[in-house]
Amino acid sequence: MSLLSNKTTTSLTFLLTGIPGLEAVHTWISIPFCFLYAIAICGNSMILSIIITNQSLHEPMYYLLSMLSATDMCLSLSTLPTTLGVLCLNIQEIGWNACLSQMFFIHFLTETESSVLLAMAFDRYIAICNPLRYATILTPTRIIQIGLIIVGRGTLFMIPLLVLLKRLSFCRDNILSHSYCYHPDIIKCSCSSIRVNSIYGLFALLSTFGLDAPLIGVSYVLIIHSVLRIASPEERYKAFSTCISHIIVVAIFYIPLIGLSAVHRWGKKASPFVHTIMSDAFLLLPPVLNPVIYSVRTKQIRKAIIKVFLKKDY
Repeated sequence: MSLLSNKTTTSLTFLLTGIPGLEAVHTWISIPFCFLYAIAICGNSMILSIIITNQSLHEPMYYLLSMLSATDMCLSLSTLPTTLGVLCLNIQEIGWNACLSQMFFIHFLTETESSVLLAMAFDRYIAICNPLRYATILTPTRIIQIGLIIVGRGTLFMIPLLVLLKRLSFCRDNILSHSYCYHPDIIKCSCSSIRVNSIYGLFALLSTFGLDAPLIGVSYVLIIHSVLRIASPEERYKAFSTCISHIIVVAIFYIPLIGLSAVHRWGKKASPFVHTIMSDAFLLLPPVLNPVIYSVRTKQIRKAIIKVFLKKDY
């Protein structure tokens, strides 16, 4: 045991897990996963390309949407190699450094997505509650500053997480519950005390997602209060309709996140299948559905996409 606990991290490996109980049909299951990854990457790439190339979309709302699309695309790319590796090729081993890198990007990008959703809620609040000052408050420079703050906050919370992981020893069967490296999953494999890691992980969770979600809720309370004071039903509907896409996207992101966090912390007796489904829903649903939602519900994006395809047909 002592020899194993002193194993250097350079030779340390973890075993990734596919879908428990369905190992015999992993190849078939990989087909819908490939399809979902293709939608996520192509859909978000298209939205990014449309926003960059269309001068009419160079507005704060679309700058923030481009941040969301870039985050979703990178999140898909961070899990794609290991997930499809496990399902298609049965490649389960992953080295310590590769696992640590993947974990960093997964957590960093999910924190980034939460921050972008908060920034988008602020954008909607200013657009509806203070429209006359919208252009002066959300200037291009201010959007860049928001982007830098988002990246800085994610990095600031992730560095201590990596440092705390480096101090752990691993001496058990390092079998992870998912097809990717996730912090609560990694620390369960350690034979060291993980109390500090668990406490900091909870602190980081509450300081990011636990702070962003209530602030998004407060912004919509203020938006609803402002909209209800509008006399015309048509204007009320128009104001609310600009928020529907964002509300759906927030729900798609936070509901699986809350479910996955709850299962990891309090669902120890839950079936491994439940863990897998929750984790896949958390990391796959937002990147797949977000571009679809904004393509269908945002008139300017929809018109730009149709224009692109009509040009190709021509």
